[in-house]
Amino acid sequence: MAEGGAADMDTQRGEVAALLKTQLRKGDTWYLVDSHWFKQWKKYVGFDSWDKYQMGDQNVYPGPVDNSGLLTSGGDVLAIKEHLIDELDYVLIPTEGWNKLVSWYALMEGHEPISRKVVEQGMFVKHCKVEVYLTELKLCDDGYIDNVVTRRFSKADTIDTIEKEMRKLFSIPDEKETRLWSKYMSNTFEPLNKPDSTIQDAGLHQGQVLVIEQKNEDGSWPRGSSAPNVKNSSYSLPSYHPYNSYECSEGRQSERAGLCGLSNLGNTCFMNSALQCLSNVPPLTEYFLKDKYNDELNEDNPLGMKGEIAKAYAEITKQSWSGKYSYVTPRPFKTQVGRFAPQFSGYQQQDSHELLAFLLDGLHEDLNRIRKKPYILLKDAKGRPDKVVAEEAWENHIKRNDSIIVDIFHGLFKSTLVCPVCAKVSVTFDPFCYLTLPLPMKKERTLEVYLVRLDPLAKPTKMIVTDIYNHRFHRIFATNENLSSIMERDDIYVFEVAVNLLEDTDHVVIPVHLREKYKQSGYNHTSTPLFGQPFLITVPRTLSEDKLYNMLLVHLCRFVRSVVEEDDTEETTPSSKQHTVNGNATNGVLEDGSPSEMETDEQDGDDESSQDQELPSENDNSQSEDSVGGGDNELENGVGLGGENSGTKGHQNQISTTMEDKKRLFTFQFNNMGKMDFSLIKEEPRQIRFNEGHLRLSDRSYLSLDWEPEVKKKHFHEGITEDFEKHESMEYKPQKKAFFKLKDCIELFTTKEKLGAEDPWYCPNCKVHQQATKKLDLWSLPPVLVVHLKRFSYSRYMRDKLDSLVDFPLGDMEMSEFLIDPNAGPCRYDLIAVSNHYGGMGGGHYTAYAKNKDDDKWYNFDDSSVSPANKDQIVLSSMVL
Repeated sequence: MAEGGAADMDTQRGEVAALLKTQLRKGDTWYLVDSHWFKQWKKYVGFDSWDKYQMGDQNVYPGPVDNSGLLTSGGDVLAIKEHLIDELDYVLIPTEGWNKLVSWYALMEGHEPISRKVVEQGMFVKHCKVEVYLTELKLCDDGYIDNVVTRRFSKADTIDTIEKEMRKLFSIPDEKETRLWSKYMSNTFEPLNKPDSTIQDAGLHQGQVLVIEQKNEDGSWPRGSSAPNVKNSSYSLPSYHPYNSYECSEGRQSERAGLCGLSNLGNTCFMNSALQCLSNVPPLTEYFLKDKYNDELNEDNPLGMKGEIAKAYAEITKQSWSGKYSYVTPRPFKTQVGRFAPQFSGYQQQDSHELLAFLLDGLHEDLNRIRKKPYILLKDAKGRPDKVVAEEAWENHIKRNDSIIVDIFHGLFKSTLVCPVCAKVSVTFDPFCYLTLPLPMKKERTLEVYLVRLDPLAKPTKMIVTDIYNHRFHRIFATNENLSSIMERDDIYVFEVAVNLLEDTDHVVIPVHLREKYKQSGYNHTSTPLFGQPFLITVPRTLSEDKLYNMLLVHLCRFVRSVVEEDDTEETTPSSKQHTVNGNATNGVLEDGSPSEMETDEQDGDDESSQDQELPSENDNSQSEDSVGGGDNELENGVGLGGENSGTKGHQNQISTTMEDKKRLFTFQFNNMGKMDFSLIKEEPRQIRFNEGHLRLSDRSYLSLDWEPEVKKKHFHEGITEDFEKHESMEYKPQKKAFFKLKDCIELFTTKEKLGAEDPWYCPNCKVHQQATKKLDLWSLPPVLVVHLKRFSYSRYMRDKLDSLVDFPLGDMEMSEFLIDPNAGPCRYDLIAVSNHYGGMGGGHYTAYAKNKDDDKWYNFDDSSVSPANKDQIVLSSMVL
C-alpha cells in the first residue's frame, strides 16, 4: 500500500495513465491539476521510466492535491490565473481520475476543485475542448444600467440560461416579460432574441455587457421596437446565422474614405489589425472597390472557400471605404473566417500574422484564375544556371496559381540543401507570399532568484542553483544546463557553498530536507510531510555523528528556540535562555579543532528550573527505535544502511542519532536511492564516512531531519524560514531595448543552418533522411512586400516575446542588395502599413498604423477608433507586420 492507505504504486500509475487517454466528450467534466504537484506525484509512483528510482520515496510524497499555483490571490476557482498553458502549468484529468487522486491524497485544506466542462467549439466544424477559461459577462438592468454585476458562464450556456440568471440577480418576477440586449458602445445595442443560441453562437465575448429590459405596464418597451442609433448595411449573412448584418455607425461623408474603425467583438483586435493593414494596400483595395473580383470568383476551386471569403472581404472593404461610417462591426466576416478556419471561430486572442496568412491564401484560392490546375513534374536543378531554374519555377507556379494575390504579393526564394554525407547539392526555387524574419535573440535573460549566503560580507564564488517546490529540492541544476529549462514561475534558490565540488575531495555537499513525523489516524503508518525550506550543507568526508548533528544545528540555529512552560495554565513563551551554538558558521565547514558543542546557558534559576528547559530526549517521544535504527549495535552491524538486512530495497539508508548522553531536537536519515554513498567505521563508533570519490550532488541523495510534532511546535520557528531581504537589483529599472536594423534580420534569415533531427531532408543519393545544411536566399521580390517579424518564441519550458526595436525606414527602402539575381534592378519600397502588438505572450492588444492612399497621411487604427498619427510613432518595438 502507498502512503495513507492509498492504492499501491503500480495501481495508481496504471489507472491514471489509462484515464489520461480518455476521449473528450461534450458535457463531460474534467479537472485542472497544478503541474508542479502532478510532476511530484509522477516521481512518487514512478510514472515515467526515469522516475523509477524515486518510487515510494517518502521525501517525494506529493501530499494533498495542491492547486495554489493556478489560483489568483482571491482563490476563486472560477477565476484562475490568466495565460496558463496546458501541460506546462496544469494537467487536465477526467472526473474518474480526479476522484481517485483525491481519494488517495485528499485535497489541500480550504481548496475547492477546479472543474471545467467539455464544450464544442467551431461555428461549423465542431471539435471538443475543455473550457479552461470561462467567459466573464457584465450584467445590468436597463432601469439601473450603472449597477453592473459580473458573472462567468460557459460558452455552451444559452441565452436563456443567462436571462434566467439575470432575472434572479435583479429580482424580476416570473410573470414580467423581458428581453436581452448586447451593449457594444454607449449608444449601440444588439438584440439577443434567440434563447437557444449559445454564448459562442451569439458571439458574446469576455467583458461583454448584457442589458435586460422589462416591458412597461402599458405593453410598450422602454427602448421601443428596435435599438436606437444603429444603422445597418445591406449585406446579410446566410439564414443560419442569428445575427445577420454588419453593424455600422454613421459618420461624415467628407474625408472619411478608408478611415473607418472595426469594432472589437471580443479579443478580435488581431483580426482588426490585419484587416486594416490589408485594406490600405492600394492595388488590392481598388480591385475590390471596382468589383473586379466578381469576374474572377472561383467558386468551384476545391482548395478554395467557394468564394465566400472573397465576398466577405469585399463587403467589409466597401463598407470601410464608403466614407459613410466611423466604424463597422465585422461579425459576418469573422463568421465566414471561423467557418473555414475553426482556430479563429472562438474569441481567444490570436496572431495577426496567422490571420493575414490565412486571408491571403483564402483570397488567392477564391480568386484563382486557373480553373483546372495542370499536373507539373518538378525538375531538379542538376547544375543548370540559376536564371534558367528560377524562370522555370515561376512559370510552373503561375500555371497553377494566377490571381490578384500572386500579382501583388508573391516573390521567389532560392533554397540550397547540402547533404552532410555525400555532399549532394539540391537547389530549388519556391514562391512565397510573405517574409518571416527572425530577430536576433537576446543574449541575456533576467531571472528572479533567492540567494542563500554563507557569509554576507564575503564575495560569493562557489554557487549551486536549485529549484525548490513544496519544501523539497525539485531539481538541482548542473552548471552546463541551459537556462531555458527554468520556467518563469519556478522558485530558484542559489546556495553559496564552502567548497569547490570539482577540486575538494575532503568535503561533500549534502541536500537537507526537514520532515515532521506523526502517525496517521486509522492507519498503522507514520507520515512524514515536509516543512520549512530545504538547504545545502558542506561537511567533511569523515566526521562524527555528534559533529554532523551540531553542524546541522549551526545552520538551523536562527530558526531554533527554547520554550519555557511557566505552568499548565499559561501559554508557552520564548525562553530568555536560548541555545548558544559555537562554531565557524561563516564558511559552513567545521574543522576538527573547532568547537561544535551545543551549550545551554544556565546562569538563571535553580537545577529544577534548568531541568524544565532541557530539550526532549529521543527516548521520550513516540518514535520507535526500529523506525530510525536504534543503538550502537545496529550502527556497527550496518543494519538499515541499504544492505540486505535493511528491508528498504536500497531506497533509504538510516543512521540512528540516539545518544544516551545527548538530548536531540531531531533525528536524521540518509536517503541515497540505493547507491551506497556513505559507510560507518566499526573501529570508531558513530563515525560517518562518505565513500571515496565525489558524492554526486542531485535531488536523489539527501539527508532528512525528522522532527516530532511537539518538538517542532516548541522549538522550531517556522514563521521566519521564508523571510528574505529584497536586493536592490529587484527594484524596477527600465532596460534599454535592443536595437537592430532590418538588414540584421534579413542576414539572419539568409544564414546557413543545419536542419534539426525532427525535420531532416531526404537525400536522393543516400536514400535516407539526413540533417542537411540549408540556406535561403531572395531571388525576386513582389510589388507589395509583407514582412513578418518573428517576435514570439516558444520552447518546452517557456514562451517569450522579443521586444527589440527594428529600424524600418518609412520610405525609399532599398532591397536590391539582398537579391542574388545578378540581373535584378533597383528594388525600393515605401512603408504603407504596420501591425502592432502591445503586451506579453498569450494576451496583449493589437493595433495598426496605415497610410491612407487618398491623402497620403498616417493614421492609428485601434479597433473602432481612428486617429491621425505622427511619423515618429510608426516604427516601434511593438511592430510585428
